[in-house]
Amino acid sequence: MAAELHSPGFITPDWPAPANVHALSTLRTGGYSSGPYNSFNLATHTGDDAVAVLSNRALLRQHFSLPAEPIWLQQVHSNRIISANPDNIGDEADGSWTDHAGRVCVVMTADCLPVLICNQQGSRVAAAHAGWRGLHAGVITNAIRRLESDPSELMVWLGPAIGPQTFEVGAEVLRAFTDRNRENTSAFRQTDDQHWLCDLYQLARIELSSQGVTSVFGGKECTYTDEQRFYSYRRDGDTGRMASLIWLGEQDTGK
Repeated sequence: MAAELHSPGFITPDWPAPANVHALSTLRTGGYSSGPYNSFNLATHTGDDAVAVLSNRALLRQHFSLPAEPIWLQQVHSNRIISANPDNIGDEADGSWTDHAGRVCVVMTADCLPVLICNQQGSRVAAAHAGWRGLHAGVITNAIRRLESDPSELMVWLGPAIGPQTFEVGAEVLRAFTDRNRENTSAFRQTDDQHWLCDLYQLARIELSSQGVTSVFGGKECTYTDEQRFYSYRRDGDTGRMASLIWLGEQDTGK
């Protein structure tokens, strides 16, 4: 196939991060996968052709000049955040953090919320996978704690997730969040006797605010409604995964 067909789609955070902090979220376009995984699927667990996925991962690294292989995780909707150490590739966790330049934190999503975090000094970054279960379990709070920074000095980007007009949940999800924090009620809108629309972005903002984080960006996409750009598990079932990545480059010492 012509090389020009394989130019990965992506978006970058609109945030005032330090120059040495690099971050992006891939779209579903510009890769090698076909069928329901069309075309830039980066997940090996979806049923996609393994050669296509590995080709997509190689394209990811080459196209974005990644300094190393991303620390791919086996995501299990937990609150576990691990060090972005190459020895931890494939571990069960839902996020990673690092203070080492050249180590790439990554999470994969197709409706769940990817959360990218950095500090103002440009010395620590983290990525978290926050579906509703992970959010409820405190995955964002755990990521913040692993950065060991003053929360007021952190900035957060909320990447593409299912939007508040399309994520319908049952009473058990509503109760889980409102029992934990009554403020979470503002993230739900009732549609009938047994269902509510849930705003993952709002739940994340409430969690971040409770931890003292005030610099929050993003949170405006909807993976479910934008079929051209995003995978959506709830919309399609059999589908691929986008990746959200963050890493540190070398800091300019001025010498």
